[in-house]
Amino acid sequence: MINAHESDTAIYKKYTCLTAMQIELLKRMSSCFAFIADFAHAHLLLYLMTSDKDNFLVMKHHKPHTFFSRIELPEAGSCINLSEEPIVKAVFEKGRFIHGRREWSLGNTLDMYAYPVKDGGDVIGVITLETSQGYAASNSYYQILDVAELLLQYSKKQLPTEMFSPIFAGTGIIIADKNNRITYANLSATRIYQALGIYHLMGCRLPDREISSMLHREIIDSSRPFEKEIQVGDLILLQRDIRLEEAGVMQRRILLLSDVTQVRKKEREIKIKTAVIQEIHHRVKNNLQTIASLLRLQGRRSTSPEVKAALQESTNRILSMAVAHEFLSQHDTEEINVNEVTKGIIEKVVPHMVDKDFVLTTKIEGPEVVLPSQNASNIAVIINELILNSIEHGFKNRTHGLIGFKSSLSDRGYTIEIYDDGVGLPENFNIENTKSLGLQIIKTLVQDDIGGTFEMRNAGGTHFILYVPKQVMGGE
Repeated sequence: MINAHESDTAIYKKYTCLTAMQIELLKRMSSCFAFIADFAHAHLLLYLMTSDKDNFLVMKHHKPHTFFSRIELPEAGSCINLSEEPIVKAVFEKGRFIHGRREWSLGNTLDMYAYPVKDGGDVIGVITLETSQGYAASNSYYQILDVAELLLQYSKKQLPTEMFSPIFAGTGIIIADKNNRITYANLSATRIYQALGIYHLMGCRLPDREISSMLHREIIDSSRPFEKEIQVGDLILLQRDIRLEEAGVMQRRILLLSDVTQVRKKEREIKIKTAVIQEIHHRVKNNLQTIASLLRLQGRRSTSPEVKAALQESTNRILSMAVAHEFLSQHDTEEINVNEVTKGIIEKVVPHMVDKDFVLTTKIEGPEVVLPSQNASNIAVIINELILNSIEHGFKNRTHGLIGFKSSLSDRGYTIEIYDDGVGLPENFNIENTKSLGLQIIKTLVQDDIGGTFEMRNAGGTHFILYVPKQVMGGE
């Protein structure tokens, strides 16, 4: 078994004698392999000859998404002795397509269609399509195989990978010949067209006119010209049109149809709910700002310095919550970006905390910290309290100061550090014994609401380090 962490290019070079151009050809072809496996309802394996000429390397193994399979075949990365794969060996030697059978378990066999991949006259690999005998025995399967072989040849070109994205169960598949006449339609496609009132497909030209006459809406994405969404009656269909051409002449046409009516309905419902939630956050932000304004007004009327200070602290806490709700009202997300909230608090709340002559320098660095939105207000209040603590105690009798925010990410979660270059913590500081309301609020929010831990220490100022576990981030 080869090392799964090695890149494809490294594996090709290490285990085979293929040239750089041959490797590039196989890599180009592999972009279509998953699609072909789905299309053919078959396991697709790519076999290469190893450098020692005694073994085959299974470079790729794509299992079909279009049906459930218990079939056990060699996994990608397996090395298999030549004698264990006689059909593959024969294709390498003879350089032509071979149809045979493989016993994958006692008494159970598969139909195996093996195709050589050639560079000039040399066979550089073998691609097998392996499927159950019951499916392969159907009269229409030769149509599938015919197009699958054409797809293998077509895959040697530089193709848009989006065109050949995987197919899933329930997708309607239609094949038309070079004259645009339908030669194959699977059961899903037949049912979709029957729902549109079109009952006869085989031998007919692709019924574009019939659909066009019933068309309510058509959306074509300019970045994906091969795909469009159409609404016919109450049905919304996603249509992928793949034209296999040679020298500008169409050889085959594959039409894939997916009924996305319920998916689009759910998307509309989610958009409406998201808009409602954003509006709620917007109104909460406005209400919080109104409350802050009322507290400021009350503070101006008070003659007690202690009352003024308490009201100003409450105002700042409320404004920090408003910043978090403002962020959520402007973003279509259920997550909060702590870096952006910190920046918002510094820009919108801090000016109310410092004297107008005080010069505050700020620094925000590190990867973005993204937490679930239910933690938004708590994080905002914690940041507010720490900044307020730095301004009140760290920069006392000073005209300038630095407050920084630094984040890092590990396998266990986020680490958020908020620091200043002030006087630092008092000697023998112990948060358990402190009477500071702000620090008590921080302790409660971190331990009880966020489920994290924190520490405070001196290091050229006060450093507050918050550890947010992976569970809070939405991890396992």
